[in-house]
Amino acid sequence: MQTPRLIALDMDGTLLDPSGRVPDEFWGLLDSARAQGVTIAPASGRQLATLQAMFPGCDTCIAENGAVVWHGGRVVSTTALPDAPVQRLLAALPDAPFTAHLVVCAPEVAATAALPPFVDAEVDKYYASRTALEGERPTPTVKLALYVESDAERDAYPWVQELVPELRAVVSGAHWLDLMHPEADKGKALVELAGELGVPMADTAAFGDYLNDYGMLQAAGHAVAMGNAHADLKAVADEVVGTNAEHGVVVRLAQWLQ
Repeated sequence: MQTPRLIALDMDGTLLDPSGRVPDEFWGLLDSARAQGVTIAPASGRQLATLQAMFPGCDTCIAENGAVVWHGGRVVSTTALPDAPVQRLLAALPDAPFTAHLVVCAPEVAATAALPPFVDAEVDKYYASRTALEGERPTPTVKLALYVESDAERDAYPWVQELVPELRAVVSGAHWLDLMHPEADKGKALVELAGELGVPMADTAAFGDYLNDYGMLQAAGHAVAMGNAHADLKAVADEVVGTNAEHGVVVRLAQWLQ
């Protein structure tokens, strides 16, 4: 296919290598993309502040698994959670049949209670703007993230689906489960972003590796799954590239941009 005009990149397991680093070669490709009028948009479960810190000068990104879309120096879209199921989840979580730690996400900040050090370090990776969860939660609440000490897909996902079927539960990592408005999705965010930029969906591409990328790959004009991707993503992808350890994103971007 010809070079897409809008390319959405998931972070963990996709652009980032196994140590969580952006490959050095990516920055030159980002400059090439800008020079050619191609928009590269980080698309992550991370919060907006974290993506802005990771990509200085970033003018376009999809944050909070699609619940927050940023372009042109402003938030162009948010999708807030309904209050009733949020309150039900918060009340039931202490008695859940697994151990989980809650992150309450608003567009500009994330709130947590006191966390064990190993969980605190994990939360710090994804939430650069944090505050203490004391009293009222930050609003608008665009996402609830659970760090599950055991297997998020096996242990937490079925329990959450039964408790709050009104919310959309997405497994975004081995230990992470994200809860959002049913209309919040990276795919919907990509469609909104393409509309904001005036780019036809046929001229978009998306790279992903896990289940929270599924809607984005379905929406994109060209869907790219990583070699290390979940089997369900590979099933809907137009192509499968190398793993994140092999810098599969960088290799494919170079083919388009150089």
